[in-house]
Amino acid sequence: MPAYRGTNVSRKLEKATEEDKKQRKRKKKTKQTITRAVTPIGLFEANPGKLAALDQMMAVYLPLCQQYTTLFCTQEASPDKYTDLVFETDLSDRLHRVAIQQAAGIAKSWRTNRQAAYEAYLEDLADYAEAKAKAEAQGRKQPPKRKEPEWREWNLPELRVPVIQANANVVVVEKSEDSTFDYWLRISTLEKGNPLRVPVKLASYHKEVLKDRSLNTSTMLHKRNGVWWLTLSCDEDVPLQTEVSAPVVGVDVGIAHFITTSTNKEYGSFHGKMAWQHKREREKRRRKAKLRACLEKKGVPKDKLPSTRSETSQRLSRHVKQEINRAVKELSKDHPDARLIYEDLNVASMRFHARSMNAYLYASQLGHIPEQLAWAAAKQGMAAHTVGAAYSSQECPRCHYVDRANRRTQQTFKCVVCGYEDHADHKAAVTLAGRWGDRELAACRDKREVKALLLKRHEVWKQQQRIEPADPPAQLSFWDLAEAFLNPSQV
Repeated sequence: MPAYRGTNVSRKLEKATEEDKKQRKRKKKTKQTITRAVTPIGLFEANPGKLAALDQMMAVYLPLCQQYTTLFCTQEASPDKYTDLVFETDLSDRLHRVAIQQAAGIAKSWRTNRQAAYEAYLEDLADYAEAKAKAEAQGRKQPPKRKEPEWREWNLPELRVPVIQANANVVVVEKSEDSTFDYWLRISTLEKGNPLRVPVKLASYHKEVLKDRSLNTSTMLHKRNGVWWLTLSCDEDVPLQTEVSAPVVGVDVGIAHFITTSTNKEYGSFHGKMAWQHKREREKRRRKAKLRACLEKKGVPKDKLPSTRSETSQRLSRHVKQEINRAVKELSKDHPDARLIYEDLNVASMRFHARSMNAYLYASQLGHIPEQLAWAAAKQGMAAHTVGAAYSSQECPRCHYVDRANRRTQQTFKCVVCGYEDHADHKAAVTLAGRWGDRELAACRDKREVKALLLKRHEVWKQQQRIEPADPPAQLSFWDLAEAFLNPSQV
């Protein structure tokens, strides 16, 4: 790849002094800063000539961002947004740096999710080998439906939507003083020293949101359905309202109910109408996929093949997220003075044997729940913390015994050792609440260490109860109980 060296490239700022760090630490104890994004604003007032120049700039910017994304995803070193310029481009050094920063963020997220999925695969592989060795030692065969886990390499990110995540070096938002517009955007283009000036007109909703608030320097421009949209953001300081002695409320995430708390309350569900809509939409996509495959065999050009995407699928996704947002809002309304403890959920590493269940899991948007919980808590000044989710639905809260046999169905938890019985989701929420402040459990690096610690605590409990050691019950087949494990806290 050709080398490229630019001049006047911004580098990493000098490290903050110790006094600055102490001052920020004192502020964090009393308040937290959140960033609010305003609903996208359509650039309808700009003339076609200016938008054409923006299209020309994006035609160069997006491929460059794709090159750096691929580079950061494939190299051994972690993505560095301050790395030296590598590829040649017609863009200015400032736009070049913005492309690198945007690509580094995309690659970092992709590498983090891939690494989490790979670690989950290694843990599943170790569990499979352990179960296989145990079955051979007992002279029985492995369940035929339980197969050895296979690793499928992830595809590299492919940038399709024209998006630029800009800063004040390339996009400046200026307050309009003597025109009917509210703001002017000064955007750097391919022509050096000749930036675009695009007018921005706000709707009444945008004016209400931005009232008495100052914009920050972060902006985003993206093009959808042939229209350019602008996203502005502003910072807001929110005082912390949760007391140190506030009650702890555990939050379990699932599909049967989006949220189940340790106070025995349930919020939202993917079952019912949304599940029926998902099933119908999936059948429609499968029919389109078969038609596309047939036409492709007959030699129909790819640009004329029918797409498997649909607007109804996107509407369903938005509907599910709205239901999740509504559930989180009700949760925070019912527990305004509580400290929320929820699981550190990684949906990217969750897989089931049946494709239909994977599609069901993907459509339920479970990954959106922790994000919305964190955002809602920060917005209201509530304290919210994550804890490890490993074995939170299999661990008995009384004797700490861990076994899949403890949870035979989606609704029921019953310990095979001490007989403790409860609703499975409520029990998981209670377990998560109990893990807050557990330093031993937090120090565990993977699921094997978590299980070893819990079984060690189980042995201590048996000694306290003076229970004679007995053979553990036979492990249940994972795939035989796939329906029972739709709740991700069991993974």
